[in-house]
Amino acid sequence: MDMPTGESPAHPLPMTEAQAREAIELLFFAYRDFTGEPDAILADFGFGRAHHRVVYFVGRHPGISVSELLAILKITKQSLSRVLGQLIREEFIAQRTDSGDRRRRCLSLTSKGQELERQLTQRQWTRIARAYALAGTDAIGGFTTVLRGIINAEDRERVPVAATASAPE
Repeated sequence: MDMPTGESPAHPLPMTEAQAREAIELLFFAYRDFTGEPDAILADFGFGRAHHRVVYFVGRHPGISVSELLAILKITKQSLSRVLGQLIREEFIAQRTDSGDRRRRCLSLTSKGQELERQLTQRQWTRIARAYALAGTDAIGGFTTVLRGIINAEDRERVPVAATASAPE
């Protein structure tokens, strides 16, 4: 495959350029539709995708520290501060000081935040479940492997493997 920059890939690609471009295009369309319904819900609150990511990861990791959240999101402290401040002020997220380390701020969803996270995640879960139903349960492992391969190596450990090891019975 000819790389757009004129460089060759580090590893032989298991696909043609046409297949790679199709995958890229599918990811763009999938991302657009995957975020579309949540975007509409978020807009009702004056929130955007950054708010969604914060609510999701705080919900997924109750008690997460601000520094851990920064490491996951890979955004600036200033960007997180703006988004997090709004979510705290509007009582979607609670912040407390860690009793073991007074410098550490721990985050958790309030009941209002849990309800928002549930609404957002339910829309995306439904979309993923429909896609898996079309592809068959055998596709779950392959799709998960592909997504893990797209994630930077240092971040793969942040996503638990056990959750994707097998399909529900």
